[in-house]
Amino acid sequence: MRILMISDVYFPRVNGVSTSIQTLRHGLRAAGHDSLLVAPDYPGAPGDPTIQRVAGWAVPRDPEDRLMRLRALAGALERLSSRDIDVVHIHTPFLAHRAGVRWARRHGVPVVETYHTLFEGYFHHYLPWLPRAWLALLARRISRRQCDQVSAVIAPSTAMRAKLQEYGVATPIQVIPTGLPLEDFQDGDGEAFRHRHDIPLHKPLLLYVGRVAHEKNIGFLISALTHLRSVRPDAMLLIAGEGPALPALKAQAAAQGLAGQVRFLGYLQRGAPLHDCYRAADVFVFASRTETQGLVLLEAMALGIPVVAQAHLGTADVLREGQGALIAPDDPAAFAKKIAGLLSDRAKARRLGERGQIYAQEWSTARMTQRMLDLYASLGAETP
Repeated sequence: MRILMISDVYFPRVNGVSTSIQTLRHGLRAAGHDSLLVAPDYPGAPGDPTIQRVAGWAVPRDPEDRLMRLRALAGALERLSSRDIDVVHIHTPFLAHRAGVRWARRHGVPVVETYHTLFEGYFHHYLPWLPRAWLALLARRISRRQCDQVSAVIAPSTAMRAKLQEYGVATPIQVIPTGLPLEDFQDGDGEAFRHRHDIPLHKPLLLYVGRVAHEKNIGFLISALTHLRSVRPDAMLLIAGEGPALPALKAQAAAQGLAGQVRFLGYLQRGAPLHDCYRAADVFVFASRTETQGLVLLEAMALGIPVVAQAHLGTADVLREGQGALIAPDDPAAFAKKIAGLLSDRAKARRLGERGQIYAQEWSTARMTQRMLDLYASLGAETP
């Protein structure tokens, strides 16, 4: 089977969609199937014969992203032979959706789309001058219309499927989470990481990994640290990632007297640099209310790091109390209390981390890839 994937974002732009696409493509290759990805070009993007890069412009107010030129995207797709494509898989609802649906219809190829992002919970952060209720209604209408233009919709969580059904989406929706490449999460040297960053070995470390964006609710974690330090004044929060909320979060940390206790690490390369950071942490913390899955939760668990997190939307599917994680309420003081309990009982924290490593195996890339292949086949895509 050969799959044509189209996305408005991909590496070197780092986010959950890029990771999800990469993981699925690796899983398909391991299962003996080919994929061609059409995605934006970025400065310094490495060459890859299985990726067709399309020229575009930098996105205003968000220089990390690129907006593909529609004519260039359409031209790249038209140069493809439909005889070589069994299914079109769209990953984003912008130009990729528009061009991908048009191409698939013209050539009679089944088309699916993964709904990675809950835009209803995002728009107001980036268009704050418009009424929030109006933006939410607009996001729902656009999502419903686009989902009903494809053969099948893939949701990364049951909560996301429920949201789309609430919107009135009539297209069948399959829940297929992004898989975790477990073989990539075996290493990591936390002690070496602490030495490199001049962090004492005994200092309690909390860690957040991900995009530093307003919708990730990272400010909540900084507030929780304030409460935690009343009982553990030596605790520190590490934030690994880049994004538009960075200035506001630095200002918040300074205003709460935590400038020296909240450290912003920037983006860490996936693999050893990031895994060393995970291993250095005593507790992984997460409070996003808009996450469609929360892959970083599974990454932390796979490396044996206990998790304290809120369970909202997609993270509610991932989190199981006691299976690598403690589920905390939406209150900074109560959240901090959960963390303090793990920091004061290292044996409990170790057992929780060990159970998380076992639990993470249920989310392997191989399992999720097979579910995706079954969906492709159900739409008439040919399999070897």
